[in-house]
Amino acid sequence: MKFPFEVSFEEVQADLDVYVDAVFGCLTSEFLVMPKGKGFIEFAVFEEGYERLKRATGGFREVTPETVGAAVYDTPIALVVLRCMIGFTPPEWAYYASRQTGISVTQNAARAIDRNIRMDPKASLPSPGTVQGRRIRALISAACDALASGVPRQASDTLHRLDKADTKAGLVSVRASANLGIPYSVLLYERLLGRPFAGHHDSISELIGNVIENVLTEAGISFRKTRRAERLAGFDQAPDFVVPNEFNPKVVIEAKLTEDDGTARDKVTRVQHLGALSLEGQPPGRPRFEVVACIAGRGFGVRREDMKKLLLATRGKVFTLRNIPDLVDKTLLTDFRPISHTV
Repeated sequence: MKFPFEVSFEEVQADLDVYVDAVFGCLTSEFLVMPKGKGFIEFAVFEEGYERLKRATGGFREVTPETVGAAVYDTPIALVVLRCMIGFTPPEWAYYASRQTGISVTQNAARAIDRNIRMDPKASLPSPGTVQGRRIRALISAACDALASGVPRQASDTLHRLDKADTKAGLVSVRASANLGIPYSVLLYERLLGRPFAGHHDSISELIGNVIENVLTEAGISFRKTRRAERLAGFDQAPDFVVPNEFNPKVVIEAKLTEDDGTARDKVTRVQHLGALSLEGQPPGRPRFEVVACIAGRGFGVRREDMKKLLLATRGKVFTLRNIPDLVDKTLLTDFRPISHTV
């Protein structure tokens, strides 16, 4: 069976269900066995940060910006441990720290700080006097306040994010959890509220983007990889990749790994919009740029109608992790490969 990117768009249109089956047959689920990916923190590294934080705070008795800051600058992974203690994502922590301290900590800055530590736990952090250093101080200060304060009185129909076994009563809960442990039933209940490995699962959703970046780089192709929530002229929503650049787009690539069919549907809608944008003001069948979708995860294998929409919006240029090696040869990307890189 041929894949949709190997035949003409007319053939895809004429036998759409066959090519839906071809794509579905290549989709694999990543929910049971997940790739570690770059930036995965092994438990031994995490525990080193935990123990350093515990020692610096006297067994979590003196949790202050000074004691925690000393631990973080000595062992940077301790900052990730601190984030896990309050149970926030980097963007949530950025928002909370900005509100608590009055220092602007952007979501992208918090993500960058967290990712840089995970990519190289031994690398030195920005010095306290720099912009990033002040942001780190704000994150630490806000976390210390959150851990010390515990959970304020709440309405019975609401749930506070710090209403966890290890933070409910502030540092008393932290010390009890560290010294006495937590009952298994409590662990299971917190898994119910937040699925296990959720943080890692969310982080590897960007894995396919890293694969595409490697393919383009190895082929010597010029490209623009956009950042989260970045704005590009000519696009009301920036695609993940633009080749050769946003000023003269010839190929745009949307990439997504998801196990959730709702998230997959959102990505399909986004690709459809790019497909419509590529045809604005153009003769029929002559798009201004080629739209390519690179997908992975069982979320894209749930709704056949959504896959049909994706195939039509990309004119058949849908790739999965299994056939991303064909990405350059089977799209207009091949026109941007230097002669020295051609096979």
